[in-house]
Amino acid sequence: MINAIVASTSTIHGSSYLEYLKPALKELYKASNEVVFIPYARPSGLTHDEYTKIAENGLKDLGVKVIGLHTFKNPQLALTNAKAIFTGGGNTFQLVHMLHQLNLMETLKEAIIKGTPYLGTSAGSNICGPTMQTTNDMPVVYPSSFKTTGIIPFNINAHYLDPDTSSTHKGETRETRVKEFHIYNSTTVLGLREGTWLKVKGDDIILEGDLTARVFIKQKPPYEVEKGFNFKELI
Repeated sequence: MINAIVASTSTIHGSSYLEYLKPALKELYKASNEVVFIPYARPSGLTHDEYTKIAENGLKDLGVKVIGLHTFKNPQLALTNAKAIFTGGGNTFQLVHMLHQLNLMETLKEAIIKGTPYLGTSAGSNICGPTMQTTNDMPVVYPSSFKTTGIIPFNINAHYLDPDTSSTHKGETRETRVKEFHIYNSTTVLGLREGTWLKVKGDDIILEGDLTARVFIKQKPPYEVEKGFNFKELI
């Protein structure tokens, strides 16, 4: 049974790394004393060791040991045997490129489906949908496939932003970009605002956090859903 947190971001304004998620993480990792961290998204070009240290510091008060996946000789076996997993944010193209290059995407999917507790933030959440095609990130590298784990049946647009009516900026909005995606694709997209996350437990996919989320279904007007909404109704 899937047991996952799919979060828009790791850090919200005025809060330290993972702080706003701590109550949910205590529940997620309550039976785990060790977390395998996937550092491949490498925000700002951090090394894998540097990024793993950030994750370690963020989870230290939960009493779990954090081990970077890059340190294992056999990363596939490491994911298969992991007691818990955390994929951090950064660049989704880089993350997906590495997961496919190392033949880990399907291994990760299988680990999550069998019930290994999983936390994804930002890029680590983008890979929870069927594809990574609704990421906001620059294509810094060309993955062999845009296909991701599909542990949830819709795509995520993490860090979703509403149009700023007070701004003079006339460029494309996130909603515009999702409409462009739907010209060629039929997958439903969820705009996850900062400070919101999905609690995935079995077939239930519940919206958590203080803000609403925006649902985009092809050829239908987008709409808002409130905290507590169960997205299995969209399936």
